[in-house]
Amino acid sequence: QVQLVESGGGLVQPGGSLRLSCVGSGLNLKYYIIGWFRQAPGREREWVSCISGSDGSAVYTDAVKGRFTISRGGAWNTVYLQLNSLKPEDTATYYCATDRLPERFASVQAMCADSAVYNINYWGKGTLVTVSS
Repeated sequence: QVQLVESGGGLVQPGGSLRLSCVGSGLNLKYYIIGWFRQAPGREREWVSCISGSDGSAVYTDAVKGRFTISRGGAWNTVYLQLNSLKPEDTATYYCATDRLPERFASVQAMCADSAVYNINYWGKGTLVTVSS
């Protein structure tokens, strides 16, 4: 059974940094696309970034480009999201999600799309990031 566990959230001041981790079990991430999504109170869940476990290609939503970096860990089952220059509007619960490449999603652009968010099969329980002074 596929399971994802996020960690690394917390309270940080504006301009600060955090590194989120997503550890998967029951799967080999090289056959999956892995994405980070976030949901702020009262708002819809939105995609942040996705990376292909196969070739490392990645996409970012415009709001985080140049500030966040997604990467694969040395272990085959870990993905990170480095959050730099954090802003109060980045406050949200951050979720890791994954699905099969290419059977379910053919590319990172396909999974990191507004229309795809609620069609992804596997989700973690989330980690809260709060950006406040």
